[in-house]
Amino acid sequence: MKMDGQATDLRIAIVGAGMGGLACALALAKKGFKHIDVFEMASDLGFVGAGIQLAPNLVRILTRLGCWDSIDGESTDVLEASIRVTASEDGASNQELTHVTMNNIRKKYGYPHCTGHRASLAGGLYEACKRESSITWHFGCTFEGIDQFVPKPTISVKPRNGDAYQIQCDILLAGDGVKSRARTQLLARIGAPGVVEDTGQAAYRIMLPREKMLADPEIAELINGNQVTRWIGEKRHWIAYPVAGKTIYNMSSTQPDTHFAAAPTATYTTKGSKKDMLDVFSDFCPLIQRMLDMVPDGEVCEWKLRVHKPLPTWVYGTIALLGDACHPTLPHLNQGAALAIEDAAVLAEVLSRAPDTTTKTINKCLKVYELLRKDRTTTLVDLAASSGRTLHLGEGQAKAERDKLFMAAKQSGKDVPDKWASPDVQEMIYSHDCMKIAGERFDELYQGLDSEG
Repeated sequence: MKMDGQATDLRIAIVGAGMGGLACALALAKKGFKHIDVFEMASDLGFVGAGIQLAPNLVRILTRLGCWDSIDGESTDVLEASIRVTASEDGASNQELTHVTMNNIRKKYGYPHCTGHRASLAGGLYEACKRESSITWHFGCTFEGIDQFVPKPTISVKPRNGDAYQIQCDILLAGDGVKSRARTQLLARIGAPGVVEDTGQAAYRIMLPREKMLADPEIAELINGNQVTRWIGEKRHWIAYPVAGKTIYNMSSTQPDTHFAAAPTATYTTKGSKKDMLDVFSDFCPLIQRMLDMVPDGEVCEWKLRVHKPLPTWVYGTIALLGDACHPTLPHLNQGAALAIEDAAVLAEVLSRAPDTTTKTINKCLKVYELLRKDRTTTLVDLAASSGRTLHLGEGQAKAERDKLFMAAKQSGKDVPDKWASPDVQEMIYSHDCMKIAGERFDELYQGLDSEG
């Protein structure tokens, strides 16, 4: 189907400059769209955050968008993964359950699996966006809501030091995260519930500087390697790897949520207590204890992990949700940012194929986007939750069987219970070329749709 030349004149508003919003703006600009406005509550993109895994399905998109080289300069290839048990009825240990070699990833998929810093990924996307004159930034603007859904969306935004004002656009793409105001309004519009669910889990994220780690030979080996290591115990784990050119060791945990559950609020992050963190993991192995003890007081952050059930729709009129706004996931597959950026790439693919600029046509294009994305995101969200349950088993028959499977995988190199590290799951995730699939299936899916407004 041939794109209408006028489609590039459509006015597109993007809410949120997270990974999905940044990638969405860049992908649309690369397709020739001329009027892209990005609204972000933060006053600037002063990038913070922790480490991130950059898998081949993500690197493929970043390469095509022309921003991978700058991100790659600070990344580290993952060549192996080690899954270890660290707390059991027999006491603390550092026993390796399985070891997965990943030095063939680049050759097999054409793109590497790397670790990096979230600031590198966001910064690489933002720098590429700044080279596109079609993108206009509105920082320090709070998205207050959708005032009109049809025929064209009208939204209200409020600058930090000014009065709220309205913007009308042809297409509204909402990447405003797990607490999405756009999602809440869209679901209310169709009379559907949209309650964010507690997972009962929280996460600590800490970053250790290289110079601290080098004094301990066992810890120095971790930051000097190309390995992702996961230590698992009942209801808890740590996953860790070097980032930023091996100058920082990124550690992220999952543990039962006690602090947020004890004081329910809309807050999803809090300043954590080092003492509390050490207490939560007091039965983990001495290696973990020594690394946690390196964390300065006052530099512990804790995140609440929340999800919601699959939505009945991501699309209404010419409005669409993307990323955590429509499919937040637990971090156990390390695919949250990748899924948001896949959404962005597919949105650009389908909108660039619009045969005309009517609202009916744009609505059908957005529905094609949902059809292309929903099964995949639901599958990976469910798989991440399932893998987390497997990792966090307590003592008993189920854990014993799991550990046998881990040991068998050490010999066979497949069917790893930690699904992130399992080659069969990696193949399903990494070989998925969302842009190619969108191009191949667009006509078929588009022609099979009737717009429902």
